[in-house]
Amino acid sequence: MMHSNLGASNAHRWLYCAGSVEAERPIANTSSKFAQEGTTAHDLGELTLTTTDAALGLFENQEMAGFVRIYTDYVRALSVNADLVMIEERVDYSDWVDGGFGTADAVILRGDTLHVVDLKYGMGVQVYAKDNPQGMLYALGSYAAVGHIADIKHVNISIVQPRLDHIDEWSISVPDLLRWAEWVTQRAEATKEKDAPRVAGEKQCRFCRAKHNCKTLFKTTQDILLTDFDNLDELPNPDTLSDAQIGAALAAKSLIEGWLGAVATHVTQRLENGEGFDGFKLVAGRSSRRWSDDETARTQLTELVGDKATVTKVITPPQAEKVLGAKRKGEIADLIVKSDGRPTLAPESDKRAALNVSIHDFDVAT
Repeated sequence: MMHSNLGASNAHRWLYCAGSVEAERPIANTSSKFAQEGTTAHDLGELTLTTTDAALGLFENQEMAGFVRIYTDYVRALSVNADLVMIEERVDYSDWVDGGFGTADAVILRGDTLHVVDLKYGMGVQVYAKDNPQGMLYALGSYAAVGHIADIKHVNISIVQPRLDHIDEWSISVPDLLRWAEWVTQRAEATKEKDAPRVAGEKQCRFCRAKHNCKTLFKTTQDILLTDFDNLDELPNPDTLSDAQIGAALAAKSLIEGWLGAVATHVTQRLENGEGFDGFKLVAGRSSRRWSDDETARTQLTELVGDKATVTKVITPPQAEKVLGAKRKGEIADLIVKSDGRPTLAPESDKRAALNVSIHDFDVAT
């Protein structure tokens, strides 16, 4: 499958870090099991939307089929009385970005509104529709393709993330979208400049293949960590830092952790390939113990300790829903209670509502 260097799926990177395009060029883009899983889900969605729901019922992985059904039901609902529906359509936005193209999961034209739907099968990061550069580039390409057959005034971008029970929608006017496109053109041209600048940031660095040896990211990390102390072995107690310093450290937490993880992966790969790396080596990790044969162990342990050899435990709600499948999981809905999640620290920009808590919420009974 061909990919554009200025593709929609990696727009969050090249729009904000022009130098990342050239930096990533010599590094192989290897596929992960999560990416492969996402491809399978998209293929199943396309097959279902272009044929019938029979594909979902026949699919071997019924858990995935249940999640994909949420996406296909959403697209079909939007498609009622539509003037045009395109599924897994290659869209070309090269009018604004030289050589720019991508594949939109679903594009629906209904009256004066163009709907662009993006399926996100992953569950690692919740994705939102507002100002989503991938969705907006798909919208530009879709508008270029069908704008001549209708007086399109609005574009609705939808993110469907079924495994997180998350559907997010956002609307932008066509004039505003085209004004954004002018900025995109400037950013795309910046990637062609010799020694285009590298700009560190959580979003653009998160999945960058070149972050392990990025001097800009390294310097950013140093600037954050070493602003008030020179020796990492003598980090100050947080109680001695100002709120501004603590806030700066928290804001950079994901960025720094991501960079350190990429560095560790890079060095590990070099050592696994037989290359040396001064100061580090590969050692055996912590081992785990298991039965060489479960049935033999069960038989012998039953003879030795009787009923204590086995433990019977009811399966969890997610396991039960997986066994029942999407069509029948509602039969156990009244058996399930959902406890409140543990309070989690998040930046002010997070879209979730802030909890109203007091010190009494954490009283410990004695």
